[in-house]
Amino acid sequence: IWDRGFKEVMADAVAEALDKAEKLYVSVDIDVLDPAHAPGTGTPEPGGLTSADLLRMVRELCRTHDVAGVDVVEVAPAYDHAELTVNAAHRVVFEALSGMAARRRDATQTPAGPPAR
Repeated sequence: IWDRGFKEVMADAVAEALDKAEKLYVSVDIDVLDPAHAPGTGTPEPGGLTSADLLRMVRELCRTHDVAGVDVVEVAPAYDHAELTVNAAHRVVFEALSGMAARRRDATQTPAGPPAR
């Protein structure tokens, strides 16, 4: 990732996954984040991603691909003293749903804006 960048590595991973499937299943292990962004996990990984990078990746995956499902794992509330991890996990789900909604909107060519009444 350091040498090639997130977009290129993600494109290769998605291409490999879609060689054997028609849809993506996005599973986010929250300990991919640096402990500064997600201390509430059983296996913190120093040197991990920032929350911003993860959230952008999840939204982009769900906006550009047909996603069958999403999950977030390894959130350990007992270790989450400042609720950083649960907030990051919440935003992962929010970004995934936002990406899926944008994909659906774009497919129907509905203009962006508030929902119609």
